[in-house]
Order: sequence, then structure tokens, then C-alpha cells
Amino acid sequence: MQIRTLGRDLEVSAVGLGCMGMSQSYGPNPGDRQEMIALIHAAVDRGVTFFDTAEVYGPFVNEELVGEALAPARDQVVIATKFGFRFNGRGRQAGLVSRPEHITAAADGSLRRLGTDVIDLYYQHRVNPDMPIEDVAGTVAGLIAAGKVRHFGLSEAAAGTIGRAHAVQPVTAVQSEYSLWWRRPEDQVLPVLDELGIGFVPYSPLGKGFLTGTITAGTAFTSSDIRATIPRFAEENRTANQALVDLLAAIARRKDVTPAQIALSWLLAQRPWVVPIPGTRRLERLEENIGAARVELTAGDLAEIQAAAAAIQVRGARYPEHLERMTNL
Repeated sequence: MQIRTLGRDLEVSAVGLGCMGMSQSYGPNPGDRQEMIALIHAAVDRGVTFFDTAEVYGPFVNEELVGEALAPARDQVVIATKFGFRFNGRGRQAGLVSRPEHITAAADGSLRRLGTDVIDLYYQHRVNPDMPIEDVAGTVAGLIAAGKVRHFGLSEAAAGTIGRAHAVQPVTAVQSEYSLWWRRPEDQVLPVLDELGIGFVPYSPLGKGFLTGTITAGTAFTSSDIRATIPRFAEENRTANQALVDLLAAIARRKDVTPAQIALSWLLAQRPWVVPIPGTRRLERLEENIGAARVELTAGDLAEIQAAAAAIQVRGARYPEHLERMTNL
């Protein structure tokens, strides 16, 4: 597995593993916890060193899963987790909060659930408009000084917010959605990351599965699958957006790889400090995603993808309105 560097010195595998789907969001959760632990072990065995979780995934249970699975390899891997949500008395998500005392308590909770003494990369999960980003950065700087956190990150943050945070505590990585069907980070975020030397971690790099070519207009989503609520996954939009999948499939056939591998290799080709974190529950998909790091796209391939993708109008909002309001792009 190739190694890439986020920020000044955080070395990770070129393709990471997003672990959220092992606990929520994509239909019925796996019945066998040990299967998910075995999958994480398989990722480590295949050279993946970068694993992404958050306190809100579950909530809480995903960190416990990731911590247990990675305990035998803790000194070989980088664990990223996130803070920034409040929870109600039933332990369910209940809005944004990033007060200093909350961040400190959240870090202690994550350390306990992960079974580790340090969080390698600690993201603010969503920017809280009620708390100055300078105060958030200063609080994380204190956690770094205390040895509880190694690196500071932001998720779904706007370029101006990133710059203000970075002036207080260097930001190692920004995590936001980015793929061939959601390219807004190219407008302002990627240029500021270039300027400041910050890494970029695309989540949903396969368009929540759509860019794999395995989802069609006839695919049915269960009520527990987040895609059932996303406008972009409405049946009529899936039909319209199929053109993007057809583009990836045509190039994939020519190179004897899969559409997913083309989508991931395209991301890897955008910058040397881009590290996508596709998620999966299946070993064959894990191996497919890792294989994308070995796919070489020529300048001609990239120009072809750029020209063809520019002519395709992706239809449908990427989130329901209440979730989109939580982003700071």
C-alpha cells in the first residue's frame, strides 16, 4: 500500500477505511460484530493504516468496535474520530455543540471507548456557528499539549473557517464529501489546503455507493438506509445520474478494472495529499477499494474524465435540507 502524508507529518495509507457503515446509515446493521472486527483486521493485513470513526456513529458503538478491532495493531495504525454533537437523555444526537468543556469531555469519552491513550486525528465533526472556531482550535491545542490528541482536523468546513482555525492550531486534515458527483470542495477548499499545507480526506468518495455501478433506478432502500431520504437517490435522479456511472464504466472496461476503482483513482490523482476513506462491510469491496491505489490514470484519461464529467449535470441535492444546514461550505 502506498503511503501519503496529511499536513506536515501524519503518514497514512493512500486509501483508508471509513467505519461508520459498520454501525449505522446503510440499511440493517450487520448482525455479527465479529464479522466487522474480522474485516478491520483484514484491512490492516492488506496495508490499510488509516481508520475513521466518530462518537456520533451509533452513537458511541462504532468507536467501541473500532477500538476493539485495532487494539492488537494499535501502534501500526492511525485512528481518526470526531466531536461536535450533543446527545439527549436517550443517547441520541440532539444538535451541535463545541464548547471547550464539551470538547474535553468528548475526547475523554472517545479515548475510553477506543481503548487508547491518544487520538491520532481529532476532527470537529461540523462547524458550530455559536462557537468561534478560534476557541475550538485553542481547546484542541490544549488537548494536544496534554498528550490526549496528536493532530487537529475539521470536517465540512469552509475555506475561511479553515484559515482562522489553522492560525491558532495547525490543521492536519480536512474531511469533507468529495467525488466525481460532489465537487464543490474544488472551488475554495482545495486551494486553501494547497496554500496552507493541509491534507484532504474525502468521505463518500464513491457517492454513497452510486459510483460503483451497483445501484440502479430500481434499487430499493430500507427505512434505515440514509439514502432513502437523500434527494439525489430519488428514482428519477438516479436515472438522470446514470450517465456519470456509464462514463466510469467505459473507462473501467478499457483498463480492466471496476468503476469504483476509477472513481477512487481519480480522487487520488487530484492531489498527492488526498486520502479517500471508502466504507464497506464486505471483504471483496475492501479489496476492490484498496486496489484503486494501483490503478494509473494517464493525463489523457484524466482529461477525458474531466471533459465528460463537465458535460454531465448531476441531479438532486446531496442531503436533505436539515443535514445540509449543518455544513459550512
